[in-house]
Amino acid sequence: MPKAPLLDPGEVESRLASLPGWNHDGEMIVKSFTFLDFAEALAFVNRIAPKAEEMNHHPDVAIHWNEVTLSLWTHASGGLTHKDFDLARAIEEMI
Repeated sequence: MPKAPLLDPGEVESRLASLPGWNHDGEMIVKSFTFLDFAEALAFVNRIAPKAEEMNHHPDVAIHWNEVTLSLWTHASGGLTHKDFDLARAIEEMI
């Protein structure tokens, strides 16, 4: 499978503008989500997992009690591609 092409900095910033709360951090985009408790945080991760599987693109996930931080970058391409923004948008639609 060919690698997805990296996005140039202007396109990264343009795509980020349509994703409130997501931030550009080095070679990834990141967003934290806050829930009432640990169970809700886990339920959120379990809710987004099937979509990540379907898209064959998986976020790095950090859970800290009631907070979930998702980091997206295309490992195979070594940076940000359309795949990251497609998944971020899909996650936003599930909230």
